[in-house]
Amino acid sequence: MAFEEKDMEELEEEVETSEDTEDTEEKEENTEEHTEEPADEQSEEDKLKAELAESKDKYLRLMAEYDNFRKRSAKERLELSASVKGDTVADILPVIDNFERALNTETEDEAYKQGIEMIFKQFNDALTKLGIEAIDPVGETFDPNIANAVNQIEDPELGENVVAQVFQKGYRIGDKVIRYAMVVVANP
Repeated sequence: MAFEEKDMEELEEEVETSEDTEDTEEKEENTEEHTEEPADEQSEEDKLKAELAESKDKYLRLMAEYDNFRKRSAKERLELSASVKGDTVADILPVIDNFERALNTETEDEAYKQGIEMIFKQFNDALTKLGIEAIDPVGETFDPNIANAVNQIEDPELGENVVAQVFQKGYRIGDKVIRYAMVVVANP
């Protein structure tokens, strides 16, 4: 019986040890499972954060691209508008030149002269409303960006490279020249 009691005690110890080992292994597995789950959750969270950051980046780029497109379109519309105005006015400028010549012609009919002055004034007012201004550089230094020199003279009373006379007025809209002035330059 002593032998059996000893064997029984050893078996009980082995069972307790194996149970302890199994409990420890289960605890470790549970710990690993719990550890793995947060790692999965963490990586899932990281994936979502990365996806959100990527979406936000795409959104910001798209908004910047749209803003640039909007600004570029507005600039192109303004340039096109100025170009169309300039082309249209360039076609009308010979008529304005003829009205100006008619104004400078001597006539005895005052009503006729007043009518021509009124029409000429209306044309000039319309040009002003469109943002078009005349270029009349008499007495100024010759600037090839706004005038074409068609003749040159020597005049001791005028300085060097000064516009002495304008044959034909020039016109511009903003910085864009619609028609260059035709001028005579003194002392080139």
